[in-house]
Amino acid sequence: MSRNLLVVLGVVVIVAGIVATSAAFVVRQTEQAIVLMFGDPKQVIKEPGLHFKLPFVQNVVYFESRILDFAPPQEEIIAADQKRLVVDSFARYRIGDPLEFYKAVGSEAAARARLAGILSASLRRVVGNETLASVLSEERADIMARILADTNEAASKFGIDVVDVRIRRADLPAANAEAIYQRMQSEREREAREFRAQGAEVAQRIRARAEREKTVLIAESQRQSQVLRGEGDASAISIYADAFGKDPEFFAFYRSMEAYRKALNADGTTMVLSPDSDFFSYFSKLNVGKIESGVSLPAQSEKAAEESAKEGEPANGQNGSGGASLQKLPAVPDVKMPKLPAVPDVPTLPAAPGAADAPAAPAVPPATTETPTAPATSPATAQ
Repeated sequence: MSRNLLVVLGVVVIVAGIVATSAAFVVRQTEQAIVLMFGDPKQVIKEPGLHFKLPFVQNVVYFESRILDFAPPQEEIIAADQKRLVVDSFARYRIGDPLEFYKAVGSEAAARARLAGILSASLRRVVGNETLASVLSEERADIMARILADTNEAASKFGIDVVDVRIRRADLPAANAEAIYQRMQSEREREAREFRAQGAEVAQRIRARAEREKTVLIAESQRQSQVLRGEGDASAISIYADAFGKDPEFFAFYRSMEAYRKALNADGTTMVLSPDSDFFSYFSKLNVGKIESGVSLPAQSEKAAEESAKEGEPANGQNGSGGASLQKLPAVPDVKMPKLPAVPDVPTLPAAPGAADAPAAPAVPPATTETPTAPATSPATAQ
């Protein structure tokens, strides 16, 4: 009897263990569950812990309570400016209402298929109304916010809460990327040329202003230099006039010496002048001065002169035909003149603005000295 009782108790314990195992279930922190009876939802459990159900007639379906990632394949979208974009996007979502999620889609695989269509429609609807420049600019955040709101509104019908939607890349298709890049390069080059032209215009304006200022400064400097040069020339003329006015005879002598120095140089120039011309006036005065100072002629010359005067014949011989013969003049001894100090050249001065006010140099007439007639030292008269 006791042995049969032990067998019965053992069977009861085993059955109780099986029933307890079938009736109890655990919900983890990352899960949420729905209790079903013959496919009909009876209870939604979102709290983690140990829970119970009717054994053998009820079952439990678990869903993730964490945020899930979803990355649909890339798709081509036409923007508002008729530019094609290859958009690569992703979304993050979670199951907000397990019961609605179970009724609408039933599983996460079906939910991903539904979410891919919703996300694609939202991208085409929002990005299709924007230009490429807006998608690539700071307006992108506002575009993402509108896509998120549109996607979340459509996904809420399936018990899904979309947390975030992002566009990872928005590239041009490989077929027309090169053309777009060339057009962008042309646009940038046009802007660069425009900036360079503006810079060249400013540079030319600066150069013109600097050139004008330089011309004004040079003209003003030249004007001041001409004024100063004129004042200096006027002062020089006044000083020369005062200096030469004190001794007009010396001034005439100085000018004659300057004329001799420039005319009688060693360049082989031939001059045909009369001996008694004004140009040789000082030479004539020099010979007269020698005779007046008692310079005696050689004895031979004096004797030849006397015989020529008496006989009317040449003193140094006659030619066979009785023609006139010329007597050779005696050598005149050198007379040492005092050495004059070097006088600088008188520059040819331009007319100065202030020269009219300077006293004019007095006109110096050529110095003439009346001297007695010298004895004849010229060639003898031909008979």
